[in-house]
Amino acid sequence: MKRFPFLLLIVLTFLIEITLCFFIIRGIRDEGQDTVAVNECLKSVEENFGDPSKYITKMPYTVISTTGVVLFKTSGEDLSESVNEAIRNNDTILDINVDGETVGKILIHNQTSKRTEKAKKDLLCVLILFSALQLILISTYYIYLKQTILKPFEKMNNFAIRIAGGNLDVPLDVDKGHVFGSFTEAFDLMRSELKKAQIAEKKANDEKKETIAKLSHDIKTPVASIKSSSEIGYELAKDDKSKEYFHLINEKADQITTLTDNLFNSSIHDITEISVNPVRQPSEIVETLLKNADYRKKIVSSADFYDTSGKKEEGIAEQGDKRGRDSRYAVPVCEIMADKLRLQQVFDNIFMNSYKYADTDIMLKTSLSEEYLVIEVRDFGPGVKEEELPLLKEKYKRGSNASEKDGAGLGLYLTEYFLTEMGGKLEISNAESSANETADAKGFRARVYLRVV
Repeated sequence: MKRFPFLLLIVLTFLIEITLCFFIIRGIRDEGQDTVAVNECLKSVEENFGDPSKYITKMPYTVISTTGVVLFKTSGEDLSESVNEAIRNNDTILDINVDGETVGKILIHNQTSKRTEKAKKDLLCVLILFSALQLILISTYYIYLKQTILKPFEKMNNFAIRIAGGNLDVPLDVDKGHVFGSFTEAFDLMRSELKKAQIAEKKANDEKKETIAKLSHDIKTPVASIKSSSEIGYELAKDDKSKEYFHLINEKADQITTLTDNLFNSSIHDITEISVNPVRQPSEIVETLLKNADYRKKIVSSADFYDTSGKKEEGIAEQGDKRGRDSRYAVPVCEIMADKLRLQQVFDNIFMNSYKYADTDIMLKTSLSEEYLVIEVRDFGPGVKEEELPLLKEKYKRGSNASEKDGAGLGLYLTEYFLTEMGGKLEISNAESSANETADAKGFRARVYLRVV
């Protein structure tokens, strides 16, 4: 749907409404009585006074006596029955004269009020009809704008935040059917190019580290020989001057060894401290961050949760429905300490690992205690070897199942770092089969602990 025809349609309805209202209001006017018809009715009454069957009834009227008694009324109208009532209704009042004597009055109904009431009803119908039509058109246009502008812009905004946070793994859905269609394609192309640059940079850094490691090793070998020879020379020296020289050579060899070790260590520990700024946040942001991280929509449900006493609380899915949110991502209501950007990176890393190494459905389970809001993310993949679990949160450490997958071994390391800085923690383990699963059910489980305030 194009925007210009849609706006033109809305403007057209307003113009039609205004035009109809104008003609209806213009038609509300007092056209007066038909003088000829009034005279004919009056003459027939005067000539046939006392014999109503001969009265002409071209117009609605009432005949009353001089004492106010109703002598005759035409049918089909709500007519005045007294002079005072006729005055209020702006009716025409004429004397009835027979043989030069006034014998009564004829009250001819004024139909202007009837036309006015009809015009009011017509005007009300037009206003209601066109207001409803305009409301439908405006609502439809709002939905159109939301689908083609607001939602795509929100996606691009979230995408830009992730790029700024260094997450280049989550693709941006390319949809050319909305205003930002060409931009989304360009944005995702930018992400791909940045990821290629990131991989190339990592490769260069790895090669640099390897070169430094080799140089360190190569330097240590001759230095060790020099140190050994100086120690022997020190023992064989006869005079103090020679001993002093050999001792100096030995000290310098130790200094070179220390400097080489520092060079090697600096090459493998080159991640500087990343700023984390936790603030008080409502737990609803976790739902949004989970939904953003689960861009492949692998979460199938959200399990029930329990309080610290073991008492089962209201189901998360039911809570989510009551609050008008997607029940798959619903969490208990509370306030937490969190840095929104870093927490998004936490969930991005966890979900990306699940996509990469398991590629199965994901079960989300949450619980709330006095200290922590716990978000448990569990997949149904092969898991990892038990002896490798303690190593996965270390820098540059990866499981044996990661040999064919790209990655730097920093995801869980950074995840734990961010959570620790926010006052929380990370627990990882292989999932245990539950009562409704087979005994050999596997999977990897990550528990995110967020500090409750």
